[in-house]
Amino acid sequence: MTEQSRSRRKPGATPRARALRRGGNIAEAMLWNELKNRQLGGHKFVRQFPIGPYFADFACREKGLVVEIDGSQHAENERDRQRDAFMRAAGFSIIRFWNVDVLKQMTSVCETIMAALDGRLAEDVIAPDLRFVLANPKR
Repeated sequence: MTEQSRSRRKPGATPRARALRRGGNIAEAMLWNELKNRQLGGHKFVRQFPIGPYFADFACREKGLVVEIDGSQHAENERDRQRDAFMRAAGFSIIRFWNVDVLKQMTSVCETIMAALDGRLAEDVIAPDLRFVLANPKR
């Protein structure tokens, strides 16, 4: 049995995720330093996690939370809304921050992520500096 046939991942997902991790930006690298090794509230995060045809910047699988770090090219981006809808349907809540907020307000970003993980964000939030959408309810 080959390694490819044992994996539950879509063929090509692992090399693509590795390439995305190597090509990440400074804000992603800085946030990863806060999330890796269960440093944020003991929650395990992974980087460039494949969800269907998409890759989440960071995901806490246990809590069903995706964290996305976006540059200005993502402002009101329809493709991001489609990604969000797909990930929500897969059972993930999504929180999006701007690169500049991660670079300049890391403490606030981490506190907001903890609020989402702890269930203190109980409804969708759409604001200029933050977008949080809850997972679709389980049926």
